[in-house]
Amino acid sequence: MNNPINVEESMARADILLEALPYIRRFFNKTIVIKYGGHAMADRELKAMFARDIVMMKYIGINPVVVHGGGPQIGSLLKKFGKESKFVKGMRVTDEETMEVVEMVLVGNVNKDIVNLINQSGGNAVGLSGKDGNLIKAKKLYFTEEASPDQPPKIIDMGLVGEVTEINASLLSALAREDFIPVIAPVGFGEQGETYNINADLVAGEVAAALSAEKFVLLTDVQGVLDQNGQLINTMNRERASQMVQKHVIEGGMLPKVDCCLNALKAGVKKAHIIDGRLKHAILLEIFTDMGIGTEITL
Repeated sequence: MNNPINVEESMARADILLEALPYIRRFFNKTIVIKYGGHAMADRELKAMFARDIVMMKYIGINPVVVHGGGPQIGSLLKKFGKESKFVKGMRVTDEETMEVVEMVLVGNVNKDIVNLINQSGGNAVGLSGKDGNLIKAKKLYFTEEASPDQPPKIIDMGLVGEVTEINASLLSALAREDFIPVIAPVGFGEQGETYNINADLVAGEVAAALSAEKFVLLTDVQGVLDQNGQLINTMNRERASQMVQKHVIEGGMLPKVDCCLNALKAGVKKAHIIDGRLKHAILLEIFTDMGIGTEITL
């Protein structure tokens, strides 16, 4: 005997689909860049949901571009090799030996795992590092540290840590036209062919800027940006975000995330979002519902 139809439940589902309709229309044929990292990359169930969400976006006419991190996986393998990780301002100091591990983990392991999950879910993903198709040109990144008032700033050598100088947007656009979903590992190349380890948040922001993306979404392990009282800020403009940075309300690990959002907005990205990747279907909730989640940053 067939189970009776729950009419109220079916109507509720129809309402959800109708709520998504104007957003589907608005973002049709638009590019959305997603920085994928944190707990969403570690939990098996969340990984499978993320892959299905990305495939759904593609099937309804949106062009998703995924840029992923992999810090915990890199740290774990370095530890197995008996090599300690050293960080400066949240970035891993990267010598040649560490760079080999970084590239092996990001390009050979994490990237392929994400691509495989998306393809198993019915998508057509292609994995890329910044060295493929001259995708991410980079230069060596230096940090400076104030010494004393009468001394020049101290320059900190981070090794093979880089910053983006150019993104080959035409390659990503060509892949999108052929219905591929680009999945990018944040590894770049320098003028002399050297390989650079680049912060994934910064790469994602530069990719969003180069593609003039409609949205730039950062998946994190926190609700979003919090105010001085620890309350979630649902939406704020660039001016307020800059003021909060100056007042040190935004600091620590959130600072580079907000910075790359602001840089993406300055370069023409319409909206940036910092959302909690620990929530099921976090991307769909942000993009296709009236409520949204996390923090939206606009011009």
